[in-house]
Amino acid sequence: MYNQFKSVSLSHRNAPLAIREQLALNEAEAKSMMLRLKDFFDIADVLAVSTCNRTEIYYSSANDLNEDIIKLLLIEKGVEDVESFKAYFEQFSEGDAAVQHLFHVATGLQSQVVGDMQIPNQIKHAYQWSADLNMAGPFLHRLLHTIFFANKRVAQETFFRDGAASVSYAAVELLEGLMPNPKILVVGLGEIGTDVCRNLSQNTNAEVTLVNRTRSKAEALGAELGFRVADFADIETEISNADIIVSSIQREEPFFTKEMMVRLRGMSFKYFIDLSVPRSVSPEVEEVPGVMLYTIDSIRSKADEALQRRLDSVPHVEEIISEAVVEFNDWSREMIVSPTIQKLKGALEQIRKEELGRFTKNLTESELEKVERITTSMMQKILKLPVLQLKAACKRGEAETLIDVLNDLFNLEKEKESH
Repeated sequence: MYNQFKSVSLSHRNAPLAIREQLALNEAEAKSMMLRLKDFFDIADVLAVSTCNRTEIYYSSANDLNEDIIKLLLIEKGVEDVESFKAYFEQFSEGDAAVQHLFHVATGLQSQVVGDMQIPNQIKHAYQWSADLNMAGPFLHRLLHTIFFANKRVAQETFFRDGAASVSYAAVELLEGLMPNPKILVVGLGEIGTDVCRNLSQNTNAEVTLVNRTRSKAEALGAELGFRVADFADIETEISNADIIVSSIQREEPFFTKEMMVRLRGMSFKYFIDLSVPRSVSPEVEEVPGVMLYTIDSIRSKADEALQRRLDSVPHVEEIISEAVVEFNDWSREMIVSPTIQKLKGALEQIRKEELGRFTKNLTESELEKVERITTSMMQKILKLPVLQLKAACKRGEAETLIDVLNDLFNLEKEKESH
């Protein structure tokens, strides 16, 4: 069988955040998991992908090891209730389905925010881990490079990567355009505030401070992303020091008011980005000189426009993926005939050398060189048609029959043993 690729997938499509958090793998854990798989199972082409929205294991094996791999992953992460967690996983036991799934994941078609621009880099990191551990074979190398080329086409030929299609990413895109090297204060670390911070971590020029009513949550996120943390009690001092304040506080009344801004008069120019519903920044703050406010409505409108452009591009992206999958499948089918081609070349080369040895003893060096060129060219022309026929048979799904014919015709198995 030319494609023995398989995978298990835990993602936002089937599992809530609380479950995904328990099974997420950092780089060290992903590499450890891959080494465990190598020790326990006879598998190749191992790829461990882990993001905030998914944890997936890909591998090549003649046997379906999906259930065993899920159990091993759960045990490695300290999950005792293995049976109940298994229901959160998607399993891909057919090679074509596993390949198609990885294409869709790597291009962002299955991301929580369709067209997610971070996913190609995350796949590249996973591929690098696999290569570092010598667990990427020819199949995986070819598959990933085909995916990367398809991603390049998606970026160049469609609007699928254009604009910020999530509110948090649109907010970060906005604030990055406000000023160079800003001091940013993020207040409130719910889901959207946390997403903003993760997107901000890609910007090395910003100086970010986190404030949350529950300080332990801010400290955990700050330690993960390398951001400074301050006490909620010191909020006014932090506002005075910041250039941009991103607020996602959940409360019924605005927290940032005109009165607060007047009280902090003498401060430098401030931008507020209010991502809260209901709003946490009073519109009246803009009455204070030097204060400018952006609301979630304007940011969401921008994100919705970008998302619609991406959704409109999905058919074109699917077309690019289909073309890439066909190309990859043609190549992977040819892997079946590659050993036969090499054996045939070896058998003919052996005959050529033996016959030259018999009849060229009295030739001069220049004559021998000419004979070498002539016989090599003849051998290549003799090989050309069988090789083309083998590759064509692959596309028709008839390669095995032609392989048997060539093995019998040229006695390739015996030739392999004798040489």
